[in-house]
Amino acid sequence: MSQTIALPPAFAPVPYDDQDVPFIALESVSGVGKSALTAILAHRLNGSGIHTLAPPHSGWSDAAHCMSPLPNLAFYLSGLLHVSDRIRRALAIGPVIADRYASSVTACQAAIHGVDITEVDRLIAPFRPYLVVPDHTFYLRCSEETLRQRMAVKGDTKQDDTDLFAIPGRLKQLTTNFEAVASDDPTATVLDTDGLTLDDLADLITAYLESQRA
Repeated sequence: MSQTIALPPAFAPVPYDDQDVPFIALESVSGVGKSALTAILAHRLNGSGIHTLAPPHSGWSDAAHCMSPLPNLAFYLSGLLHVSDRIRRALAIGPVIADRYASSVTACQAAIHGVDITEVDRLIAPFRPYLVVPDHTFYLRCSEETLRQRMAVKGDTKQDDTDLFAIPGRLKQLTTNFEAVASDDPTATVLDTDGLTLDDLADLITAYLESQRA
């Protein structure tokens, strides 16, 4: 088992007041609808929507594709640690909905670099104590046909999106990786999204959250 890093006080996570509000993560391959669903849930729950690659990392993501595997992983890990601090601050105000989180870093890095998810998880493991743990993680999945339809009307297509279909086996590997990560995630709820609108999914998630509070 990997050992965690003993952090000196200067490098410890930023403190925050726990207001007993939910931290929700949405996970899936690109194009399923996470970003739009994050915005809807943030509005309904009167919370904050946050992407795992928050500024300034979001402005550097294109350049990260040119990095070799370890620096590339370090870039996304840095973004994950940074957004965890942003989440702590936001949780002091209200609910937080994350468009991707730690599961995406594991699943995507493993697929991109052609390694098993356990290898990526081993490298991330020492830093996990720094990360805020979601109360609920919703893994969104759909058929390839539905994904192609949604991707065709996606307005902000990035390289990660086009790689899903341009690189042989990428979509299948990512799907397999997310299924494996979800199966080992105690916060996981898997949602099939075929035939459902974003409002339908928001209804399902908010109803689930209400049932958990009851």
